[in-house]
Amino acid sequence: MKSVCVFCGSNPGGDAVFLETAKALGTFLAREGLTVVYGGASVGLMGATANACLAAGGQVVGVLPDFLKKKELEHTGLTELHVVPSMHERKALMAELSDGFVALPGGMGTLEEFCEIVTWAQLGLHGKPCGLLNVGGFYDPLLALVRTMVENRFVRDAHAGIVLSAPTPEELLEAMRAYRPVTAPKWIDRDKS
Repeated sequence: MKSVCVFCGSNPGGDAVFLETAKALGTFLAREGLTVVYGGASVGLMGATANACLAAGGQVVGVLPDFLKKKELEHTGLTELHVVPSMHERKALMAELSDGFVALPGGMGTLEEFCEIVTWAQLGLHGKPCGLLNVGGFYDPLLALVRTMVENRFVRDAHAGIVLSAPTPEELLEAMRAYRPVTAPKWIDRDKS
C-alpha cells in the first residue's frame, strides 16, 4: 500500500475528538510513508487531515470538482491537485489513485463515497481494503446496519468483512494491511430467484 484515500467531512463535526483524529490520521499516514488522496478541500476534517499530513512531511493529492473550486474551497498547498468536471469523475480518480480507503466521521457525502467503494469491492471491481475509523463509536449504527443486511440475506457474511473498522489510525492501518480481498459471488441463492 502506497496511498490511502480518506473520505471525511467538509465540516469539523460537533465533537473535538473528530478534528483531533483527523489530524492524527494525517500525521500517522505521513509517518508511514503513505500518500493521502482526498477531496481537495481546505475546510473541515478534510483540510485538517491534509494539513496534518503535509506538516509531518507527507504527500497529499487532492481531487476537486470544478464547481467546488469556484466556491473557494480549494486547498492551495497540496502536493498535487486534480480539478475534474464532476463528482463522478472525482470518485473514479480517487479510486484509481488509491490503494486503500478510510472513512473518518462525516455526513452524507462521506457515507455515499464509502458505500460506493465498498459496493465496487463487493462486485469484484477492486480488492482494496475499505476501513471505517470508528471514532467514539460514530460508525456503530452503520456497522449494525451491515449486520442487519447479512441477517436478512441482502449481503453475504463474507462481504460484510469488506468493511473493516477500528477506533484508531494505527489499528485500522494494521487491519487494512492484513486484508485479503473477498472472492465470494455477490448474489445469494441466485439459482432460486
